[in-house]
Amino acid sequence: MRRQQLISAAMELALDQGAQAVSVAAVAAKAGLARSSIYEYFASSADLIADLVIEELDYYCMRLGEAIKDATDPFEKLELWIDEGLRYVQDGRHMLVKSLNTVATPDFRKEEIALGHRKLIAPLREALAATGIKDLASASAFISSVTDAASVRIEAGNDAELEIRNATTFAIAGLRALALQAN
Repeated sequence: MRRQQLISAAMELALDQGAQAVSVAAVAAKAGLARSSIYEYFASSADLIADLVIEELDYYCMRLGEAIKDATDPFEKLELWIDEGLRYVQDGRHMLVKSLNTVATPDFRKEEIALGHRKLIAPLREALAATGIKDLASASAFISSVTDAASVRIEAGNDAELEIRNATTFAIAGLRALALQAN
């Protein structure tokens, strides 16, 4: 319970002020605990940041999983995955990830974070493979490019609903064309 209290305090700080605000002293103060309490659960503020990254990856993965759980068609899964990924940008939560990525995490936590990233994109890879597209790396790169462009446009203040719809439509049309070429 105390560990979760510390994570929640750190998450609040990171969301409000960015990852640079997450220090042992600031988290302890926010949680109303002694600074030494943090060291019972985390080796350093970087270790705490690593937990925030993992927690956010789990949250994002859960959102994406919920979005695609009822879809059976691979193109529908891809469309829903892209849509939910851009909604994550729309609600501003992705700024936490951007902020957290500016802080170095301990080497002993890097594999755990990499595993979280792989878990995040696994449904995308599975859906792409089910389309029959031969060059999955290229298709993934195209999706990444489209979603990155849409993310930048959403962050710049463009109509998020329009950007999400356009990016999703463009990506799915391209993926369908690639699948047709494969046959």
